[in-house]
Amino acid sequence: MMLVSFFVVIYYNVIIAYAFFYMFASFTSVLPWTLCDQWWNKAAQCDNGTSAAINASTTTAATATDITIMSPMNSTMTSQIMNTTQAAVNRISPSEEYWRNRVLRIDQSSGIGDPGKVLWDLCLCLLLSWLVVFFCLLKGVKSSGKVVYFTATFPYIILFILLIRGCLLEGAKDGILFYVTPEWERLKDSQVWSAAATQIFYSLGISFGGLLTFASYNKFQNNIYRDTLIVALGNCGTSIFAGFVIFSVIGHMAFKLGLDVRDVATSGPGLAFVIYPEAVSLLPAPQLWSILFFFMLITLGLDSQFAMVETIITGLSDEFPKYLRNHKEIFTGVFCSFCFLLGLIIVTEGGFYWFNLYDWYSAYYGLLLLSIVLCVTVNHGYGMFFTYKWRLVKDIKLMIGFEPNWYFKINWLIITPAMLLFVTIYSAVNYSPITLDGVPYPKWADDLGLCMSATVVVVVPLYMIFRLGLAYYNKENIRQLLNPSSKWGPQDRSIPYDSQLGPIVKPMKSFDQPHVNDVIPNPYPSSI
Repeated sequence: MMLVSFFVVIYYNVIIAYAFFYMFASFTSVLPWTLCDQWWNKAAQCDNGTSAAINASTTTAATATDITIMSPMNSTMTSQIMNTTQAAVNRISPSEEYWRNRVLRIDQSSGIGDPGKVLWDLCLCLLLSWLVVFFCLLKGVKSSGKVVYFTATFPYIILFILLIRGCLLEGAKDGILFYVTPEWERLKDSQVWSAAATQIFYSLGISFGGLLTFASYNKFQNNIYRDTLIVALGNCGTSIFAGFVIFSVIGHMAFKLGLDVRDVATSGPGLAFVIYPEAVSLLPAPQLWSILFFFMLITLGLDSQFAMVETIITGLSDEFPKYLRNHKEIFTGVFCSFCFLLGLIIVTEGGFYWFNLYDWYSAYYGLLLLSIVLCVTVNHGYGMFFTYKWRLVKDIKLMIGFEPNWYFKINWLIITPAMLLFVTIYSAVNYSPITLDGVPYPKWADDLGLCMSATVVVVVPLYMIFRLGLAYYNKENIRQLLNPSSKWGPQDRSIPYDSQLGPIVKPMKSFDQPHVNDVIPNPYPSSI
């Protein structure tokens, strides 16, 4: 999990750097991505008044319909329409040119093997991103917890403001209707389920290690059952709420451009740095909305970045407490500096090729396999087959006072690992090499990405082999590797617990105060 987080933080902070770049560019009298007469405008037809997401196929199809309807008219009119069609085919939005030729400068690179020069402005934005992460994590979870009070609540304020503004725009209704109208036939497409699994991994932070890291700071009897429901439902509710915000503005954009909402909507970096900048330029006081939007993106990105960086720092500090725990500020600074240096290749002229490689391979395949290992290990290794009792359920009962219900147990044992296995097999069967704008990467780059995905999983069997070899060399009983150590149990030793048998208590009746009659005398004093 630390490796997954490590690979992701390298390129994830570059997204925050992009947002910083756009936010600073918004402090101008005219938003630069609305102009057509700048050095980065290189297309034959730059249109800053009609199209933001139009493409050749859409334009050609629409104009062909017009020609069919107007065919009885004279040939001069038809010729004019054909000339207009050819111009539309070559048309490109200024926001897309700004993104590709000004921000990324990808036109200066021939591919992933030609990174070119480091872009100093993006490099400074990346440095700023890592400085913000460093100072917010300087004191560990104590400082990051205080910062998150702001970074977690501010986006809701901005989203609520943007929702009200968006719903008052012409065409917003069409965008919202497009958003809430289901296409049931898409449920037959397995790729939709695969995309949904990927999204929930990222949005909930599953198998990134952040959940385990921050949970380790909880009190022993913290009601994790309640917290889990709040986080899961709140996450999905926030995604739905944000969808209304985005599609209300996209609907207005489609109305202004005379396009269908389907032709304007997109995903990935194109939504954040091409479509939405173009959309806010259509609003009154566009600089204000642009600054608010990109500042919101920065705070959202920092929340995720805090969790992943803290996962790595806490994990290494716990593994090597003698060397790192008492020097956490220095270690945090060294780690942030190291990641900044690794991220420099992504802010070169060909850096977006590397960004796409990280985005494609760094987490998805590794997360799926890690989650399967986690399900099997926790439920069948730690909890069932080797101990002949569900230790996980007993330990949860000790902590929160009651056992999880049958819904959770069925999911843990059967449904979750089965669905993960299905998505993994489907992804392997339908595997396709990485591409950018439809152009495939060279084989060495594809192999490098596969190695990145394999790395996060291969450490699991490698460590298992290492521990077996070490036990054999030291002539230890290998069966002991399948049992918890004698130190395993609650950190509060006043709670009766046996490392082999598990909790020796009755369920708590309240989260407030333990009841004297609930505690059973400990028959195993030597093991505590």
